Amino acid sequence: MIQPLMPKATAVWLVENTALTFDQVADFCGLHVLEVKGIADGDVAQGIKGMDPVVSGQLTRAEIERCQNDPDERLQTAESKYKLPPMPARKGPRYTPVSRRQDRPDAIAWLLRNHPELTDAQVARLVGTTKPTIQSVRDRSHWNAPNIKPVDPVTLSLCSQIELDAAVNKAARKAERERKKANKAAGISETLLPASETAPQPAEPLHATIAAPEKKAEDEERKSYDADSVFASLKDVKIDSDDEA
Repeated sequence: MIQPLMPKATAVWLVENTALTFDQVADFCGLHVLEVKGIADGDVAQGIKGMDPVVSGQLTRAEIERCQNDPDERLQTAESKYKLPPMPARKGPRYTPVSRRQDRPDAIAWLLRNHPELTDAQVARLVGTTKPTIQSVRDRSHWNAPNIKPVDPVTLSLCSQIELDAAVNKAARKAERERKKANKAAGISETLLPASETAPQPAEPLHATIAAPEKKAEDEERKSYDADSVFASLKDVKIDSDDEA
């Protein structure tokens, strides 16, 4: 149930001007029963002037009389005679407290360096800034450019980690769509590589890996001590005679 505009002032008026029970007044005003009892005893809401809910259009006389006759009934708020149009959601940069506004250039520099895929509009929504400020930080034309140091906006409490992750994921999906669109326009088909290229090659057994060097060494030893090769090489050796010496 919608509470009255001024709960305590309305409770003061109902306690002073009606025979409603404390439970009925507490339920309608959204207060605790002991708080309503304190209003009746003069211990709570001292100096608060009562507000007539009938004059403000929040209750009707008939509704008050109905509940006075039956303590188990509860007051129902009167329907407004005027229907206000729904307020549209306000679009624009996030509100940043005054104490945090000097930290926005540092957060912008961090986002531009670590997440270049983010658009200026996304950066502006995350840290509550404007596109000209983002551009001045990017091209180092900001009035405080020498003192700007990249700092995580989550650490500066300018946005939450969930909001940052959502913006990064959205920018990544957009970049992937644009890449596929560009490849399609260029006639580049994206196909999967064959399994023979992507599947890992089976490794050689351990015993074969160990035995291979040993076998190679035996072959080299057998080749080096082959008799035919040894005597064949001796035929080409020229021995000088003693006379020639």
